Amino acid sequence: MHYSDYLHLDKILGAQFLESEKRNSPAHDEMLFIIIHQTYELWFKQLLFEISSVNQIMQQSSLNDNSPELQTVVHRLSRSGTILKLLVHQIDVMETMTPMDFLDFRDILRPASGFQSWQFKELEATLGLKYAQRYGQEYYISKLRPGEIEKIKKAETEQSLLQLVNSWLERMPFFNEAGSWKNFESNAKAEEPVIGVHTFWKEYRHRYQNSLAPEEQSNAALFDFVFFGVRENDKEMESSRSVSPAACRSALFIMLYRGYPMLQLPFQLLNQLLEIDEQLSTWRYRHMNMVHRTIGTRIGTGGSSGREYLKNALDKHYIFKEIAQLNSFLIERKKLPKLSSEMEQRVGFLT
Repeated sequence: MHYSDYLHLDKILGAQFLESEKRNSPAHDEMLFIIIHQTYELWFKQLLFEISSVNQIMQQSSLNDNSPELQTVVHRLSRSGTILKLLVHQIDVMETMTPMDFLDFRDILRPASGFQSWQFKELEATLGLKYAQRYGQEYYISKLRPGEIEKIKKAETEQSLLQLVNSWLERMPFFNEAGSWKNFESNAKAEEPVIGVHTFWKEYRHRYQNSLAPEEQSNAALFDFVFFGVRENDKEMESSRSVSPAACRSALFIMLYRGYPMLQLPFQLLNQLLEIDEQLSTWRYRHMNMVHRTIGTRIGTGGSSGREYLKNALDKHYIFKEIAQLNSFLIERKKLPKLSSEMEQRVGFLT
């Protein structure tokens, strides 16, 4: 095996064709523009490879939270976050191209656009971005080829990472084990709207509400919606949820008691989801500013509104925002309910 043959370098290094040279008006920076975008597509392919493998593992009906498989999930999500950081830094290289350098070949590109990256759209769908959540729904596949649209629609019909994480969280067994809570001490009253809810959550709700500043009192009603589904006359808010109340309770429990051995890997998994969302958001933000710096308020080569479109996508395309929102419901460690000795053994591997 030879290095060049293994990597098919003849194909890769021979895949840069400058349209400006074909038109006898060579633009030096077109080479940089092509290589950066080809590199993006290679990394998108790797990200799809990683996230698809994670989804396959998460599709199992039973997943040991202290297993090598969950460690693999966390590792591959961490790798995906690191790749996204690299994609953000590629913008630094792109910004060495000045607006005038870009104008040397910009018109040649029309109507081609980065908006036609079907791999990036497939990646978003595989992670969990729903069609209903997209900004510019009428436009987002309009410039793609039929085969590319088919791939994205297929990804949208399959279980996304967000859906699989929701199912995984719903399976947390701790609150179905009466024996693990028999010595749990609670001072909370059995008051509405949480009658019938596990005693731990009554106690935690009581402590959370007592921790709120006067300006934060509206968070109490939001707490009841997020964790118990209680929200009067707000069907639209209910239908927009991707993470169920049961899954939210499990995720918050993991965040609160992540110091216990059994909860460390699950916490890392949740944290990596937030890292992926943050890096995607950072990439969109840097991309938006780069576009504004390069073409100002002009439309994109594909016909979009340019910076305005990117800004609205940045504001709307958060995938794991419901998990990030859970940080609003944390309380200080010293105020946390003390777990029963049985539950401490359960999450601490004690014998």
